[in-house]
Amino acid sequence: MFDQRSFLRQLTGFAVVLPARYDHEAVLSELTESATLVLGLSGSGVTMARDGRLRFLTAVSAASEELARDYAQHHPCPCREACATDEVVRVTDVRAESTRWPEFSATATRLRLAGVATIPLRLADRSIGSLNLYSSEPRAWSDEDIGLAELLADVAISHVVNASRLRPQGQLAEQMQDGLESRMVIEVAKGVTSETQGITLDQAFQRMRRHARRNHTSLRRVSEAIVTLGLRV
Repeated sequence: MFDQRSFLRQLTGFAVVLPARYDHEAVLSELTESATLVLGLSGSGVTMARDGRLRFLTAVSAASEELARDYAQHHPCPCREACATDEVVRVTDVRAESTRWPEFSATATRLRLAGVATIPLRLADRSIGSLNLYSSEPRAWSDEDIGLAELLADVAISHVVNASRLRPQGQLAEQMQDGLESRMVIEVAKGVTSETQGITLDQAFQRMRRHARRNHTSLRRVSEAIVTLGLRV
């Protein structure tokens, strides 16, 4: 389970960091540290695809860095599969996948990493890299785990769009930033509703959605009212 309070703090921090002109690698490093913290991992890393090759950018912990660096040499591996299929790859215990990914499985086992999940970093309709999550123990990655990781992956893409050569494509960057901000405020509102009313995050989301439908408004507007005006739904 993730630390809800920590996750909400991290979302708030990202909302402040992204508009500023931070160093590319520094922001991605903050991303991996946040993913590791809120999901209770032993490490995480980011790899990017360029010219058909995977390149290591940043990681948390020496073990996750070594494994991420080795991604470019492994054929196949979870990261390459996620980038090729544009689908999340969940591995409960990589030690049981020696036939599927022999070299990767051997390296992960040596580094005492078991659970692995790879989240594609998406730009428009293509994958440009991945956020890679590592657990020292076998882990059945829940939909909640993956949903949180995908939100953090969106944060990374927003930074890439705004800080890379794609920056002149202002309309695309603006659309992606707007979508990111909507998801962020919805997640924060879910957390606030859950904590103040003593219900689960799923129940909070359902209440927010019903309120939006009854009042013929958007989920984002309801979420903003919860966060800024103290609306109870």
